[in-house]
Amino acid sequence: MTRRRSLSGAGLFLAGLLALPACAQGWPARPVRIIVPFAPGGGVDTVARLLAQRLGEQTGSPFIVDNRPGGGGVAGTAMVAKAAGDGYTLLVSAPEFSINPGMRSKLPYDPFKDFTFVSQLTEGQFLLAAHPSVPVKTVGQLVALAKQQPGKLNYGSSGTGGINHLAGALFQSMAGIRWTHVPFKGAGPSTAALIGGEIEFVIASTTGLLEPVRAGRLRGIALTGSGRFSELPEVPTIAESGIPGYNVSGWYGLYGPAGVPGEIVQRLHAEARRALTHPEVASRLVRTGNTPIVSTPEEFTAFIRAEIDKWIRVIKAEGISQAD
Repeated sequence: MTRRRSLSGAGLFLAGLLALPACAQGWPARPVRIIVPFAPGGGVDTVARLLAQRLGEQTGSPFIVDNRPGGGGVAGTAMVAKAAGDGYTLLVSAPEFSINPGMRSKLPYDPFKDFTFVSQLTEGQFLLAAHPSVPVKTVGQLVALAKQQPGKLNYGSSGTGGINHLAGALFQSMAGIRWTHVPFKGAGPSTAALIGGEIEFVIASTTGLLEPVRAGRLRGIALTGSGRFSELPEVPTIAESGIPGYNVSGWYGLYGPAGVPGEIVQRLHAEARRALTHPEVASRLVRTGNTPIVSTPEEFTAFIRAEIDKWIRVIKAEGISQAD
């Protein structure tokens, strides 16, 4: 799905806004809770807070971010699945929404039956970063050191089965190395552990790593996506650093519980689009490595189906242990 197609589809979806029913025009009449199923400080939390602030300014009602980490995003996501479909409880989540169906034999929710899909919000990529004390500045040096010390190097992630974990597992497979995965309860805690020297590497969103890298508290080694990041132009991609074909991208999306009235979904979609295309918001997103994306609910649903299928194949191919 290209960004142009997404924005075009969104425009068609918004064509009916002039005739919105009264219940949508009156929404939101009280504060709206946005559950982020990860700890504060990570990329999804940053984007959710930026969106919440702008939505509050546009609608005149507070949008409050509520961090509910646990289970690789499952705990907070389950809370939204059980919430009333009245438009006052929302979910902003990351690729883990599409990874967990392949990682866990049992989920306390159905990813399609229990949610209302609103829109993709952004797309971006991740950064492989190191603590400055580690004698590694390039992917080649990392691979060489890991081969000298099999299993002794470690990398932190936002949790077992999360996108950062799978990005590290894919790197291990394609680079022909063995290193140790150290899961944390969110990208924020894993980044804090890396800054404190508790671990040696981390794979996390550019959103949360940009400032520590700029300040010299961390060292950017390589990006996981297909292209370089304008805010860190000197940092190459993993693919161009000797592992051709490696490509892991990230994205964030907006959902509600099942049963949200279509007219409220339409209003929410319109407000999200206004927020993401606001010059200041769009600029801040781009500076942190996130490209604003607005898709229709139908496009977003199809995207999630494709993502679930993709990660199920990766999990099986890499032999990653599943969890209940």
